[in-house]
Amino acid sequence: MRKKSVSHLSADKLKTNRVDAATLASSLQLREHKRDVLYSFIALLIKVGLLAIGAVSIVKLGFASHQRVARHAEISSVLNLETSKLVKLQQRFDHLFTIGGDRRLMHEQEQWIAPNRVRVIWR
Repeated sequence: MRKKSVSHLSADKLKTNRVDAATLASSLQLREHKRDVLYSFIALLIKVGLLAIGAVSIVKLGFASHQRVARHAEISSVLNLETSKLVKLQQRFDHLFTIGGDRRLMHEQEQWIAPNRVRVIWR
C-alpha cells in the first residue's frame, strides 16, 4: 500500500508541477504582454508629443511668416511712396537748372516773401 500511495503522491506532485509550469508560463506570458502594452503606450506618448511639437512649430512658423510678409508689404509701400517723392524732387531740381529756371525759382519764391518787404537777390 505504501507503494501505491507514494506513486499516487508523486503523480499528484507531477500534476501540480505541470500545473505550476503552465501557470508559470501563463504568468510570464501575461507579464510580457503587459510590458509590451506599457512600451507601446510609452511609444505612443512619445509620438503624440513629437506630433504636438511639430504642430506647434508649424503654427509658430506660419505666424512668423505672416508677420514677415506684412512687414515686407509695409516697407514696400513706404519705399514706393519715398521713391515717388524722390522722382518728383529730382524732376523739380532738373527743372530749376534748365533755361529760365532762375525765373521759375523766383516765381515760386514770391509767395514766401511777406508784403512790404524787399527781396534781395545775390549774384
